[in-house]
Amino acid sequence: MLASLGTLPELARQFSGLGGCTHPVRLDGHRTEYAVDTTTGEVGRVLHHLDSTTLPAGNLLVRCNNRRATRCPACAEVYRRDTYHLITAGLRGGKGTPEQVGTHPRVFATFTAPSFGPVHNRPSSGRPCRCGARHDDTDSALGTPLDPDTYDYEAAVLWNAQAGALWRRFSIYLRREVAKRAGLTQRAFRDHARISFAKVAEYQKRGAVHFHAVIRLDGPEGGETSPPAWATAELLGDAIRAAATAARVHGPTVDGRAHSFAFGRQLDVRPIRSSDFDGGQELTERAVAAYIAKYATKGAETATGTLDRPIRFLAELAGARITDHARRLIRTAWTLGARPELADLRLRAWAHMLGFRGHFSTKSRRYSTTLGALRDARAEWRRAQAASPAPQDGETTLVLAHWVFAGTGLSAGETWLAASLEPAPGTEGEPTT
Repeated sequence: MLASLGTLPELARQFSGLGGCTHPVRLDGHRTEYAVDTTTGEVGRVLHHLDSTTLPAGNLLVRCNNRRATRCPACAEVYRRDTYHLITAGLRGGKGTPEQVGTHPRVFATFTAPSFGPVHNRPSSGRPCRCGARHDDTDSALGTPLDPDTYDYEAAVLWNAQAGALWRRFSIYLRREVAKRAGLTQRAFRDHARISFAKVAEYQKRGAVHFHAVIRLDGPEGGETSPPAWATAELLGDAIRAAATAARVHGPTVDGRAHSFAFGRQLDVRPIRSSDFDGGQELTERAVAAYIAKYATKGAETATGTLDRPIRFLAELAGARITDHARRLIRTAWTLGARPELADLRLRAWAHMLGFRGHFSTKSRRYSTTLGALRDARAEWRRAQAASPAPQDGETTLVLAHWVFAGTGLSAGETWLAASLEPAPGTEGEPTT
């Protein structure tokens, strides 16, 4: 049908700019770029004009930029690569970050959630699970409670809701602990060193969020300045352990039960220089960045078998293909979300994420570049490839645009054509910045 309309080549060119996005945003409107005389301010010739009605698909198609691999693998891959470069820049420099950060003390730390009841697992000792079975990696029972009726679903959901607040409390305590080991007051510490970090949230199979983080010790101006002589990876690691042990947030009181949350007992802190990462794999900048970026595109649906989008009514769970454990977690979040005293946690809006409403990847301001800067560089590259007429000397540009939302997704024919144009991995033809 597309070919009979005579628009197949034009559609192919339009879809090629989506980079494999499977659920683009459709926009109606126009954009006009004019040349403007910098002396008189007079608006002159049209440099470029775009009208959605003249496009083969009838709309301007824009990438959805969804970070979830389950929603749009192509856009999630771009997000993963951006995260990789963001983490790497903070480990060895680049993208506006000085290369000397590679000489600063750096550690890779994993902060786990506390226990909410025994679950089916694979003990690292090689022993069987408490249930007596030896589960393999693909066993759907992994992470599910041994006894669902005694599992603390309420605390599990509230832990996810409070995990971001606990990380913020930890970051405050960490500065105190580093200052204490350096023999400095907290106020004086600011004049000697600064802590920078980048972290990503990951769901365990039981549905509890935990954090992986790169934590770096810099000079007082961040990566541009060298840390003092007393700053070592060992000192930083000791301070992280102390801060993680001390950090605690008081949660809500539900039916007379007061909740309080701290990190779990399993805390892993390793300098980024040794060869003890993940079963003997060398703990290099590349390994750490790849490990963190891998989880930037995954949500609760990947590990726990829950939903990858919000629900409007609890009845939607009836037809959802999810695990019983995820179903109970979602129901618990939905029920708690009806309580007025828990309104600020927005548990119903984030029930599909089992209560966690924080950003999956965050960083401190001085760690490295930003995802926004990487996206801007990619957009600038695309504009350069478009080869629009450039303003002449003595001219600037004026852009007038108006766009309105017209829907999302592709028709069946468009989906077929877009899939046939999807580039092979690693051959997208544009820089990953």
